[in-house]
Amino acid sequence: MSFVKQQLVRVLLCVALVCGLAMPAAAQQTKIGVVSLQVIVERAPQTKAVMDALREEFAPREREILAKQKEIEDLQAKVQKNLAVMGETERRNAEKNLRDLQRDFQRLRSEYQEDSNLRRNEEFGVLQRSVLKEVQDYAEQQGYDLIVGDGVLYVSSAINITEEVLRTVEANYQATAP
Repeated sequence: MSFVKQQLVRVLLCVALVCGLAMPAAAQQTKIGVVSLQVIVERAPQTKAVMDALREEFAPREREILAKQKEIEDLQAKVQKNLAVMGETERRNAEKNLRDLQRDFQRLRSEYQEDSNLRRNEEFGVLQRSVLKEVQDYAEQQGYDLIVGDGVLYVSSAINITEEVLRTVEANYQATAP
């Protein structure tokens, strides 16, 4: 045989071998599901627990901010009421005190917002990783080959398993909740 014929035979044998190995894989049914992580995170009982914990954690600071706001409003009302009878120095001192209080209030409020957002992001990061792990566990248990998440433009109800996964997440949460 010539060199070209030998190469052609080798190529044809390789193609036949690849096709022979690929056929059983193609004959198997692929199980695909679609999950909306956003829906699960929004509706999971863990989300409510996290939100309640964050509210409780930041409640004292929120009360402090509200008290500072009330103090500013009271001082403004007092200054406004006594403006006509105040001397120049007294008026300037009152306005300075009011500005200082407003500056403290703004600082408190911005620190509160930053800390609150940071903690919320931390907790929701943990929650999202937990939900993702639950989706992966569910997929393995149910024999899924592929689970697709966000970025899907259309999904039929036949492969949308969001509700099933959500029920599993809720059941797992209730099983571990005190």
